[in-house]
Amino acid sequence: MNQKELNEIRRRLALDKNCMGKIYGCFVNQTKEIIAYIEEPVAAMPQSEGERYMALFKKALSGTLGKNLIDIEFATQQVMEGEEHKLLMDIRADIGNAELREKLYQKIIPAVNLDCNYVILLGADRYDVPFKGTDELTVEDASETVFSYFVCSVCPVNESKTELGYVIDQSAFHNCTFPQTVAAPEMGFMFPCFDDRAANIYNALFYTKDTDMMQEEFISSVFKTEIPMSAGEQKMTFQEVLTETLEEDCSFEVIQSVHERICERIVEHKESKDPAPLDLSGREVGEILENSGVPKEKVEVFKEKVKKQFGEDKPLKPANIIDSKKFEVVTPQVKISVAPEYSYLLETQTINGRKYIMIPADETVEINGVSVKVEQ
Repeated sequence: MNQKELNEIRRRLALDKNCMGKIYGCFVNQTKEIIAYIEEPVAAMPQSEGERYMALFKKALSGTLGKNLIDIEFATQQVMEGEEHKLLMDIRADIGNAELREKLYQKIIPAVNLDCNYVILLGADRYDVPFKGTDELTVEDASETVFSYFVCSVCPVNESKTELGYVIDQSAFHNCTFPQTVAAPEMGFMFPCFDDRAANIYNALFYTKDTDMMQEEFISSVFKTEIPMSAGEQKMTFQEVLTETLEEDCSFEVIQSVHERICERIVEHKESKDPAPLDLSGREVGEILENSGVPKEKVEVFKEKVKKQFGEDKPLKPANIIDSKKFEVVTPQVKISVAPEYSYLLETQTINGRKYIMIPADETVEINGVSVKVEQ
């Protein structure tokens, strides 16, 4: 899915837009026991309550594609005869079937490791996809296809707290126990994906709040597919490949140049408004290294290691392998952090045999909020 397709489905998750008849789910305690089931008609809900449910589903489709939202790919064999894929297809066709929902709950519950109670929420929708012409304008009453899908959100339930609260009829503050509340989802998914504005049953879209954790048990139990790298793992692996490959050529200037070039690609992609996620191949990063002065033989070794670590045909996600919001230099005593567009201001220099990282101080300089003068 690209960003436009994702946004189109997210807009469906509003009370006046979707066709969800009921919200289904179960309430699970810390010992992994179901203590209550949920089956609430959407039409009978107070508006504020229905909007809250929609917000929890929408949150499971939030974040960055490739970072919080990961494509789960099913092999052809799984689609043909896989138990996990068949269950997802059956629920998509008949979410009202309690036996099918129970099977899904029993796949999810053993794989969720939260140190609190939580709820599993399910909602299914049928979307009459409006026709979109070559001018990108949609014709609402001209639908060519119906997209049937369901969304799952796994949400922690916060424990009750006793705090001072104002009691109106007594005009005083007393201890009040607030009820348990459902928090934003830690994980979730949509099945199937909405690719080229139609159903792609070979893919699910998985959500994780924590981009450093890929929720391996969940993916293995529910989808039984290859576990993709988390954003945190991608960044760490990329850094390890760089340092191991470049060795003595892993200089301040080379890494500064790599960071600047990749940041430029991210900015250019954002300005182009291309809805497809930005990808970089190992070859493209290799060209950046070569243009930064890294010897060609080391660039070739780098490209081979990228293939081995990330997969033969797997692209690199720029937003995952670098921090595009800051350029940070750390020594045992000092940490320097600057906006990426100003990273060029940092320079290295050797003075009297000692190595220094230089920062221009021609303009205003503040120390703990106090403006100071830097002596000549």
